[in-house]
Amino acid sequence: MNKRYRTEQEEFWAGDFGDQYSLRNSGMEQKQAREHLLSRALKSIDTFDTAIEFGANVGLNLLALQKLFPRTLLTAVEINLSAVTKLKAMDNIKVIHGSILSDHVDCSYDLAFVIGVLIHIDPEFLPLVYDNIYTASKRYILIGEYYSSKPTTVSYRGHENRLFKRDFAGELLDKFEDLSLVDYGFFYHRDPEVPLDDITWFLMEKSL
Repeated sequence: MNKRYRTEQEEFWAGDFGDQYSLRNSGMEQKQAREHLLSRALKSIDTFDTAIEFGANVGLNLLALQKLFPRTLLTAVEINLSAVTKLKAMDNIKVIHGSILSDHVDCSYDLAFVIGVLIHIDPEFLPLVYDNIYTASKRYILIGEYYSSKPTTVSYRGHENRLFKRDFAGELLDKFEDLSLVDYGFFYHRDPEVPLDDITWFLMEKSL
């Protein structure tokens, strides 16, 4: 394994599979779906000045945020170099090339969020990832992942130990006592208007 990474999952997403994922998930339908997701998930927030996304890939969520909250200053953390190159070509987005397992953040943001990333993290390292997300947030945390009441490992496109479902939000709420649940919801892959993966999202807030 590359000495830059601590887990085989990091190396997997930094490499060829991550490159192919970026190509598969960059179409117009994906952009519209992300805007729909974020408009629903963030409907409880009027405005915020800064946001950071961990695992931003090619920036579809950030493009959606730019449209929904045009004055927000955005930062992306992304492990895949091909995706980072595309992120750097976008306007008004600070880009950090690195892993969610590392502490890249030198300030806190009004919103820290992660969508479709925690499911691909080695469960042993989730407490560290939770710490990094929590530390990066000044007020709000948004996650959108596959939910399971019990930790479950699922084969992912023919690969083992690459997708893990669990109650990520519940673990965050248990770990950090000053976090409270603001809102949550579910997107169904057979939604006739905007089909998304079966993503359950949770918006949490720190006590001020």
